Amino acid sequence: MISRVSSRWLACSSRHGQHVFKRRLFVGCVKLFEYKVDFSERNSIKLSGGKYARLSDGCAVATLGDTSVMATAVSKSTKSSSNFLPLTVDYRQKAAAAGRIPTNYLRRELSVSEHEILTSRLIDRSLRPLFPSTYCFDTQIMCNLLSVDGINHPDILSINAASTALALSDIPWNGPVGAVRVGLCDNNLITNPTRRELSNSELNLVVVSAAKNLVIMLEGSANNVLQQDVLKAIKFGVKECQHIVNCINNLQKEFGKPKREFETKNVDDTNGNLETVIDSLCEIKLREIFTNVDHHKISRDTAVKDVKTEVFENLKSNFDNLNLELCSIIFDKICKRIFRDLIFENNTRCDGRNLDELRNISCEVDLYKPLHGSALFQRGQTQVFCTVALDSIDSALKLDPMTILTSGINEKNFFLHYEFPPYATNDIGRMGPSMRREVGHGALAERGLRSIVPENFPFTIRLTSEVLESNGSSSMASVCGGSLALLDAGVPISQPAAGVAIGLITNYDDSDSTHIKDYRILTDILGIEDYLGDMDFKLAGTKKGITALQADIKIPGLPLKIVMETIEAATSAKHKIINIMNTTIQSIKKQKKDNWPVTETLNIPIHKKGKLLGPGGINLKRIMLETGAQISSNTENDGFTIFAPNQDALNEAKETVDKLMAEKSEPQLEFGAIYKAKVVEVREIGVMVTLYPTMQPTLVHNSQLDQRKINHPSALGIEEGHEIQIKYFGRDPVSGLMRLSRKVLQGPSSSAPRSIGNNSAKST
Repeated sequence: MISRVSSRWLACSSRHGQHVFKRRLFVGCVKLFEYKVDFSERNSIKLSGGKYARLSDGCAVATLGDTSVMATAVSKSTKSSSNFLPLTVDYRQKAAAAGRIPTNYLRRELSVSEHEILTSRLIDRSLRPLFPSTYCFDTQIMCNLLSVDGINHPDILSINAASTALALSDIPWNGPVGAVRVGLCDNNLITNPTRRELSNSELNLVVVSAAKNLVIMLEGSANNVLQQDVLKAIKFGVKECQHIVNCINNLQKEFGKPKREFETKNVDDTNGNLETVIDSLCEIKLREIFTNVDHHKISRDTAVKDVKTEVFENLKSNFDNLNLELCSIIFDKICKRIFRDLIFENNTRCDGRNLDELRNISCEVDLYKPLHGSALFQRGQTQVFCTVALDSIDSALKLDPMTILTSGINEKNFFLHYEFPPYATNDIGRMGPSMRREVGHGALAERGLRSIVPENFPFTIRLTSEVLESNGSSSMASVCGGSLALLDAGVPISQPAAGVAIGLITNYDDSDSTHIKDYRILTDILGIEDYLGDMDFKLAGTKKGITALQADIKIPGLPLKIVMETIEAATSAKHKIINIMNTTIQSIKKQKKDNWPVTETLNIPIHKKGKLLGPGGINLKRIMLETGAQISSNTENDGFTIFAPNQDALNEAKETVDKLMAEKSEPQLEFGAIYKAKVVEVREIGVMVTLYPTMQPTLVHNSQLDQRKINHPSALGIEEGHEIQIKYFGRDPVSGLMRLSRKVLQGPSSSAPRSIGNNSAKST
């Protein structure tokens, strides 16, 4: 039974004139709450909870406009067997949220869409860094789209709802975080732009920040925006995030559950001196491995594994009841510490490079003649093979209705598919549908290239990037290789683009675990530097500006100072890479390849379209089958567009169309003139007539046969083969059909009927 509801309103002011409104309702013993955060007097996010999913560890709903997302957080109380956090994040958008029914045959949601995968990864990167490093319990965050208005984006709401749900729960988490989207319209920064505003924005940047202005996650695309504008947008976004963080902090203090205690696999609790023993057995050997510049990816990994095996064999002979799992944790911890210490001590890396030095880069284009465009980009031991296929505009990627509502994109005539086969890392595995990682990397590389591809390009572009070798930053290598492949295919991109990944090694203050005492920024990171480091910051762009960025931060936040230095290092490296690529770009031939597709528009009179199509489109299908060309209706000029794989196929298709359209000389009919027409068919609604032998039969409706109302032409004695007099009123501007009437001739007439051709029949 629900008791009487009482409510009270509180208002508290924050800095810069922002207001947070709070409403709290008590329904029985369940606390309902509602917080409202305003941003620069343009829009507001409402955070609420206590009503839905009350059996979960934490639940919250975030609302912007009429778009609402519910997030739930659940974590098991029993420890998993993993040595890391087994966190699962799932975002789901259902058609019911938009008042729609799925269009598949089962009329229900089936497989996960690409947009859902990308949003899930976005939420994951925003939450994962703030979990305790020793928390190894299965945890799941689920974000469900409750309603969508087609105006506001649900991904930002998902992050804020998930942050609120975790803050309210008893799950150990060092949040909260706040998330905003920043747009750039007319040189003005906008918080959480609408779909329409974002379509006109030069920047689409998602900023996630924790307390004290610490950056947790960045992801965005830009239309070649200058570096200083991106830096301003990041600072602006972090400032706006603080309002959400403060709001969730207040909410947590009032409604949050006490955080649960959990067991940690503390390496110091068991066997006392075990870590010291393992350190003494492996430190010298690991230092030799990590300072040996002759090692490559596989040989270095093999050498570390050999040391680990040797240490374990030594321990087994000296310790009884040895916990191998604990030993493995200790060894990995020592390995990570030594690797990072060497970078701080020597300011050099395991492959001998300086901190800001790029790996060796080589480029090739036009590898195989049948391909429209191809390129091979090699950076150290990372190698990608990129190909470009050009097809008709009808081959554009069509998106599902829910993705259109939530992303604002109807279709894409440029898209990139990223493939990461197992052999790229000397591994074996199953080849099948793209995994979440492949979808995410492909989307990032696509964003890095989209702004340099012309919007009015007459073909659909499919760019494929297959990773042949991987030792770090394969997605940014795809940007470089993709840019070269587009140029090789003759696509008039505005400028060449390149991408680079920047890493980070930090050293925290012993007395303050939140203060970074020292750090090193690493340019063009290896796979091991990504794995043992604290950040993977990917940035793509041209010499002019930035086209895409993504910051995957593994520590509990970065100060803005380090973020700015990272972008500066990435920009410098990007310029160096483009200079190297320009040597190869200069060798690309300017003329089109022989296999370059062609397109042309045919202007067919409206009244002849039926002849081109034929019954059931049979004529059009026959032409496409015989010539290999594609013919489609052009909605812009009411004509037809021919797409052909080459000029010869286009010429053949045009000749076939010309033959089909060829007619004997068609007489010019005079508007308002009276002609003799031959009845070739009698129908219930009227008669089909011809004015000359080669004419397509045209309907004269019953309403135009006589001034009296008739239900059938037989009432007038009209039969097939008869000849009647009609008056010509030109052609219908929409259908192109002749407009003929017999009714208007039943009054006095001053004109004599005209005959066209050899129609000899009984006159009626």
